[in-house]
Amino acid sequence: MLRSVVVLFVLMMTSVAGIELSRLHTGSPLERTGAEVAADALPRLAFLREALDGGSARDMQALFPEGWFFSYALYGLTWVDVGAHDPALRERALAEARWALSHVDSADGRAVFDAALDPPYGVFYQGWTTWLRAGVVGLAGPGAPERDRLAADAQALAAAFRRQLDTTGSPFLTAYPGQAWPCDSAVGIAAVRVAGTLTGTDRSALVADWLRAAGARRDPATRLLPHTVDPGTGEPTSGARATSQVIILRFLRDVDPALGARDWAVFRDRFASDVPGLPGVREHPLGVDAPGDVDSGPLFRGLSASASAVALGDAVLYGDRPAAAALTGLAEGAGLAVQWDGTRRHLGGALPVGDAFLAWSLAARPWTGGDLTAATGPSWTWRLPWYAVFTALLAPAWLLALVAAGVPPLGRAKTRGRS
Repeated sequence: MLRSVVVLFVLMMTSVAGIELSRLHTGSPLERTGAEVAADALPRLAFLREALDGGSARDMQALFPEGWFFSYALYGLTWVDVGAHDPALRERALAEARWALSHVDSADGRAVFDAALDPPYGVFYQGWTTWLRAGVVGLAGPGAPERDRLAADAQALAAAFRRQLDTTGSPFLTAYPGQAWPCDSAVGIAAVRVAGTLTGTDRSALVADWLRAAGARRDPATRLLPHTVDPGTGEPTSGARATSQVIILRFLRDVDPALGARDWAVFRDRFASDVPGLPGVREHPLGVDAPGDVDSGPLFRGLSASASAVALGDAVLYGDRPAAAALTGLAEGAGLAVQWDGTRRHLGGALPVGDAFLAWSLAARPWTGGDLTAATGPSWTWRLPWYAVFTALLAPAWLLALVAAGVPPLGRAKTRGRS
């Protein structure tokens, strides 16, 4: 009986190890067709809808200030990309994205934001909401009922940027009273640009002025946009950090693709993981050791799980096949995903907003501009430490199983003795 239990246990360990190792080799979105990307997203979205219906947005709000908002916004944005990837899912995607937009564009969606800001409720709220509305209009095509509201909101956002540029010279609007993050304004200016394309409004001069002013206020240490700035002048008050940089890069792709590609290469050079076997991204630049906070979440040896998940989407948008492959493999290998009853969740579904960020990244596609190609990621050798760990764990277990099964160790084979 004991022999059977030992052998069964070792077989189970081997099976789990095999599953984990195969997940490390999961193909990235750049290696899939649009229909395959959409199909991969469906069970993830099924889990997220189930979680939202069960109140997960309220739970996520208790963890960080925009938890409720991101839970719905990312769900809707992922559906927008799914509908574009697979036209057969377009109507379903539109219905789900509109459902998400109705929650974002509600009293609950605006609850934590200040109506007295310029634009009303701040650039974070207006930028992300306008971006989602633009996605719905783009997916719906001509005649979309959301088009007039999109034009009005984008105009209000553009006017706020123009006032700020003309009065202070800063390209960065406030998200909360007295607080400004460049990543929020990157979302806002991308929303203005894409909405202008959809509604036939030329805002190229505003976008050019914004890029010029932002370029003059870069973090001197990394030459990337900073994490926080003075709300009056737009001058950096802290250096570049991965948590905000991955958002900036995602939206720069649709503002100025060439600039975004340049910054992506710089970011990968300064923030890529130096931990063997974990090809994520550091929260702080190489050489800077600092703790995590409410923005980054807990750090493991300087690595940010949330920033790494969003960086996967950046790698896809910038055509960085090595980085996309490594970050996809890491997410699937380390995330302990479980697929059951038509849903797929990571870490047992304990953090649905984390699943939402990952789903958004895996479905990523550029909304404007042509294809880009980069290659900054690690080679396949990043997996070698994983192979070594599983070998170290399984070799003794298999030796024990063989002994339990009655197979003699090497060099101890039974020989027939003389009588």
